[in-house]
Amino acid sequence: MGHIRRPPARSHTRPRDRTHGRALAATADRALAATAEQRQRVYEACWNEGGFALAIGCFSDLVLDREANETAAEFIRAKIRERVVDPRTAELLSPRKYPYGTKRPPLETNYYETFNLDHVDLVDVAAAPITEITARGIRLDNTEYPLDALIFALGFDAMTGPLLRMGITGRAGLTLNDAWSAGPRTHLGLMTHSFPNLFMITGPQCPAALSITPISIENHVNWISDCIAYMRAHDVVSIEPTRDAQDRWVTHTNELADRTLLPSADSWYTGANIPGKPRVYMVYIGTGSVYQTILRDAADKGYADFHLHRMARLSE
Repeated sequence: MGHIRRPPARSHTRPRDRTHGRALAATADRALAATAEQRQRVYEACWNEGGFALAIGCFSDLVLDREANETAAEFIRAKIRERVVDPRTAELLSPRKYPYGTKRPPLETNYYETFNLDHVDLVDVAAAPITEITARGIRLDNTEYPLDALIFALGFDAMTGPLLRMGITGRAGLTLNDAWSAGPRTHLGLMTHSFPNLFMITGPQCPAALSITPISIENHVNWISDCIAYMRAHDVVSIEPTRDAQDRWVTHTNELADRTLLPSADSWYTGANIPGKPRVYMVYIGTGSVYQTILRDAADKGYADFHLHRMARLSE
């Protein structure tokens, strides 16, 4: 546990410098191909730009190579040590068990300075797990911390949890829970075999969790609306992906993820935060533009990767 009893630090706000070191990143696009001085300049530029610049707008090998990733991680740890007064607290705030960017980084303003405030404690619940919630607060081992309010931030059952809790049943009594017992299986993150007319908006194995979710929702709603219009125009009463198309999409999604460091973190992206949940990286990591092209092709080809059941075949 890290306890802080220090005077407040001076407020820190990152400059919104938009002169990003893109030229260097383009000519030495791998961190391990750059010198230490070049890396430092690029990282400083990304740090000053803020947002996801350091995580996804920097060297191309940060998400592919653990050694390259470590150069960015140590840069960030140094920044934390600059901003947090107590060395032990700074170390607790500097993750070392997973590569940088494999969990969502905090896009913060004065977050680290908060731990310099006299009335703020940092408690490592990994070292001293919570044993009891009491009438006065919370107990860790033999220490009780009095609280006025307790905010539960325990993570969530991402991407598959809401769908599985609905109790959906498909063909021949197959439940979605059984169909996905080893992890989600979809085609394009939109539909799943043996579950006709089950459209999923930003479901597992689509890029929504790594992109701008409202735009992803809009794209899926538009695709589904066009699909339903096609079905009505062609007397199609149900649609579902072929098993082969689904298998190919699942394999493709897994292969892309496995080329990166992303599946190595215990995160909600992999389902590791839910006991007993199959560990599978559940996000399609191809770019949004590539994914949009794949969606358009699926429709332009007359939904060739789907079983279309027409009115005359409804009794078959």
